[in-house]
Amino acid sequence: MTVFRSHGGPPFPTMARIIAPSLGQDWTASDGLPPSECSIEGEHSLARNANCASPSEKRAGASIDQASVMEHHIDPQRVLTSSHRGHIKPQLRLSALLDSFGAGLGSVVVACALVGCTSSGGTLVATTKQPTRSMPEPVLALPVEPATQEPFADVNPFADAALFVNPDYTAQVDDSIAQAPELAAPMQVVREQPTALWLDRIEAVAGVPARLQEAKQQSSAAGKPVVPVFVVYDLPNRDCAAKASNGELKIEEQGESRYRTEYIDVIAQHFAQDPEQRIVAIIEPDSLPNLISNLGVEKCALSQDVYMHSVAYAIATLSMPNVALYVDAAHSGWLGWEANQRRMVKLVKDVLQMAGGNDRIRGFATNVSNYNALAGDWGKQLESSNPASNELAYVDMLRGTLSEMGLGDKQIVVDTSRNGQAEIRSRWGNWCNIRGAGLGPRPTVAPREGVDAYLWIKPPGESDGIADPSAARYDENCGSSDATPGAPEAGQWFHSYFVELVRNANPAL
Repeated sequence: MTVFRSHGGPPFPTMARIIAPSLGQDWTASDGLPPSECSIEGEHSLARNANCASPSEKRAGASIDQASVMEHHIDPQRVLTSSHRGHIKPQLRLSALLDSFGAGLGSVVVACALVGCTSSGGTLVATTKQPTRSMPEPVLALPVEPATQEPFADVNPFADAALFVNPDYTAQVDDSIAQAPELAAPMQVVREQPTALWLDRIEAVAGVPARLQEAKQQSSAAGKPVVPVFVVYDLPNRDCAAKASNGELKIEEQGESRYRTEYIDVIAQHFAQDPEQRIVAIIEPDSLPNLISNLGVEKCALSQDVYMHSVAYAIATLSMPNVALYVDAAHSGWLGWEANQRRMVKLVKDVLQMAGGNDRIRGFATNVSNYNALAGDWGKQLESSNPASNELAYVDMLRGTLSEMGLGDKQIVVDTSRNGQAEIRSRWGNWCNIRGAGLGPRPTVAPREGVDAYLWIKPPGESDGIADPSAARYDENCGSSDATPGAPEAGQWFHSYFVELVRNANPAL
């Protein structure tokens, strides 16, 4: 039996460089930042008297670690990155740097926490910092032929249909029922829920025909179409800023070519076998968002062009009349700021131009494998500067940005598999097997305007990443104070965590 395994959740963007558009170049915040007393007063202040000393620990490619960032309320999501290199001009006034970002950021970026600050006549200025190292040039990617076949019609693919129930997931829940018979009743409800099918490696693609055949059988039993949701997730240098969900394909080992010929092309052949079978595909979680925030990570900088071309190739190849595509668009804690959203939309437009046009996708997927609750102001407690205080606020903002920037009325699907409980994290960036999480709203078609469906894209109960620090794929986030101990490898069944998700389900089972 082929097992479809899901990834370990989006990595938190790391901080590396800020672009100063007015300068036509960017500057790099390097290790060993000089101490300084940084204080910005006023309506949009993010930090007062923030210590700009170098952090106690640093993540690869980042000059300020996540703990230091969140302690001083400086949001790394709003640090704009670039594959170009350079450094800030001496005595660039902070006000000029801030002006270069525009009012869309919603509040001031505390640049002094990155480069050090001095006072000049009462005005803060950013001092010159030479980069300690430069990022590699992106690997040149293969060209993409734009799609010419008809795309999926401009309709909700889930309308008048049922969602596919994965028998492999049902079997995993049955195992947990056997271990926790006192929770048999609510777990029985869970086992009947539809979940997505993760194509996280080339080997998994061989199971697609069987799943499509099972969808036909479920359709016959239900008397209406049954729509399977596949997650396309095997990008070369996958999850470039995380360890728990690194993939099998490496750019330096012909990964881009293999991604096309052994993975995407084969999926397309399976999808095309029955033109009457309606299919949904979620395209490459975390891929394009990593290019918004994590180009300070060497692996991400190296992968930039290959990411864009590979996603474009996946869209161009899988776009067909019976397949609706949704491109991953991170979540409210990653791209909630207007500047990040605009950069994301611009990037997607470039990708879609390569793929054959804006109509090649139905829309976007958010909150994939994450925990962001749909409503409430809980997000303000994690980062007060973020205007998207919950996931639906982000959905509305993103749709507005998409429309404003010429991508039209794109629709959204939201992963609600584990977002039943809000205010369970100490930091928005913690993503691994979060303690206190609960199952969220059940999969629902067209729950509100602009949302095609709430889906369980991450099968609840599957681990985000291993908690053993000695494991090769261990990510430090899986050892955070918010993470549940004892977790197995990403994608493997985590029974004790599943029990917690069931007990904390909201709405209750």
